[in-house]
Amino acid sequence: MKKTLSLLMVLMLALSMLAGCSQKAADPAPADSSTPAESSEAPAAPAEQVFVNIGTGGTAGTYFPLGGAFAEIWNNNIPGVNATAQSTGASVANINLLMDKKVEVVIVQNDIAMYAHDGVKMFEGQKFDNLRGLSTLYSEPLQIVTTDPNITSVQDLKGKKVAVGAIGSGVEANARQIIEAAGLDFDNDIEAKFLSFSEASSGLKDKQVEVAFLTAGIPTAAIQDLSAQNDVFIVPIDGDIASKLMSEYSFFTEYVIPAETYKGQAADVHTLTVKSMLCVSADLDDELAYQLTKQIYENHDRVVAAHNVGKYITKDTATEGMSVPLHPGAERYFNE
Repeated sequence: MKKTLSLLMVLMLALSMLAGCSQKAADPAPADSSTPAESSEAPAAPAEQVFVNIGTGGTAGTYFPLGGAFAEIWNNNIPGVNATAQSTGASVANINLLMDKKVEVVIVQNDIAMYAHDGVKMFEGQKFDNLRGLSTLYSEPLQIVTTDPNITSVQDLKGKKVAVGAIGSGVEANARQIIEAAGLDFDNDIEAKFLSFSEASSGLKDKQVEVAFLTAGIPTAAIQDLSAQNDVFIVPIDGDIASKLMSEYSFFTEYVIPAETYKGQAADVHTLTVKSMLCVSADLDDELAYQLTKQIYENHDRVVAAHNVGKYITKDTATEGMSVPLHPGAERYFNE
């Protein structure tokens, strides 16, 4: 009997100890300052993807390679951004694409930007109040190119087949201004051909056109390509024509294309210039505008590698010639 009672007591004690151990295992362990607590926070969500389409210009011009460089910089340095550069008809076409929300960033001439913002010239009745600038880039001299050494003045264009830029481009606008300042009639005194830079170069090679207008940073790839097999001559824009243009259009300034910029160009050529610039809509997010602007200047070596004019794209000159209001995001960067 005593053995039986002893056995029951041992069994009850064992069951009690087992229950206690089970309870301890179920209870959470007390906090220990020497052991780091596991984080209950979820991993950071990836940045929301933002598409940034860049309106540039023809593939043989300056805008397209620069746009490609900007896209690469933004993709590599701004989380979530998916940027692509697309070839377009350049300035005027780019403004229309921006108005229609088909692109987010455009490279344009500062004169065309001003026309769009104010609703004048080719934008009569289409005032783009929301047009904003991110920065100005580099000078774009007006270049009148020919392979005929007998064409030495704007007046010599009378009766000639002339490439005047793609329809709706800044080149076309400048060609009309220059021809008018020379006392010629655009519709009747020249045979206008609406060609892109590369088409104009091919036209000069094949003698389908005799003269071509280009507004682009120097050296321009399309003219370099032409000069590989032809001597190139640049028609000056100076004297009374230059004075008349500068008095009528405040964005024009004097410019000298140095001798030997192109094969066959033996002397300096006096002409006029506008400036290229980056434009966006006022609706663009301020932080995104800030980052787009910042990354260009903080990755300057990639811009220089894209095109020779990249060396002129500096923060010190980024608001010179700004012809529309600056976007608040860009303004914040320049004020830092």
